[in-house]
Amino acid sequence: MAEHSVLFTRKLPDAVERRAARDYRLIANPDDHPLTTDELVARSQDVDAVVCTVADKMNAGVVSRLSARVRIVASFGVGTEHLDLAAARARGLVMSNTPEVLTDATAEIALLLLLGAARRAYEGQELLRSGGWTGWGPTQLMGRQLSGKRLGVVGMGRIGQAMARRARGFGVEIHYTDQRRLPPEKEEGAIFHPSVDALLPLSELLSLHAPSTPETRHLLDARRLALLPRGAIVVNTARGDLVDDEALIAALRSGQVGAAGLDVFQGEPALHPGYRSLPNTFLLPHMGSATIETREAMGFRALDNVDGLFAGREPPDAVV
Repeated sequence: MAEHSVLFTRKLPDAVERRAARDYRLIANPDDHPLTTDELVARSQDVDAVVCTVADKMNAGVVSRLSARVRIVASFGVGTEHLDLAAARARGLVMSNTPEVLTDATAEIALLLLLGAARRAYEGQELLRSGGWTGWGPTQLMGRQLSGKRLGVVGMGRIGQAMARRARGFGVEIHYTDQRRLPPEKEEGAIFHPSVDALLPLSELLSLHAPSTPETRHLLDARRLALLPRGAIVVNTARGDLVDDEALIAALRSGQVGAAGLDVFQGEPALHPGYRSLPNTFLLPHMGSATIETREAMGFRALDNVDGLFAGREPPDAVV
């Protein structure tokens, strides 16, 4: 397959780049700078495949300017909102993603955010690192324990199910909503609710795992935040645009939401400045899939799709 060439838009794990360089002529991005549209288009002129990331907006304008040599855009990530599938279909371009391999890592981060928000981990770190801790106190930094609480899961796909499975170990009762009810063996005792509005009033803990679509934009807005039990804890590891930032910040300030754990943000890497000043936010910089094992698996999965196409097979994870 060495006659084919592949462009990596970002620096990927070393093991992934070694495999790509073994099998293809690799055009890498060793300094990992985000490519401008013009750079991406220019670098595509001599390649047969592009491995992009969720930060690369492969919209119709970009797709139309890619070299005619490019036969596949393999995305390093499971989400597809950055891919213009209609534009790809129109020019006969294959696009693929990397499902399944990031489930466990993202579920772990969701649980970390839930625990960090509930137990006031950010405030504890700040107290220690600033030198302000004067010793143990009986009412110091009292948070909320998870055991005995109800966790509402919005989007019970692979990651939602993995998050629920982990949360059960903390004595949490699982409730969920999705487009359809899961079969009993996948519910594992979780209680189905037919709508987000029906789920929220009992969600003392809430974790978002829905995809980013026009229908889910600002899914969690001021009206829905008001449906939560007062003091509820909100976690988002899905996509930033599921949350209306202004509404969530207001709810955090008023106490309607007791704390929030957020790994994704609308407009990232920028985030609403209101979050930074709130002590009851536990914030991470989009680390959901950031384990060595997962990021390597994502890269290998992207290359599996490239390999499949050039071997004359259907790429296993083609989305168009």
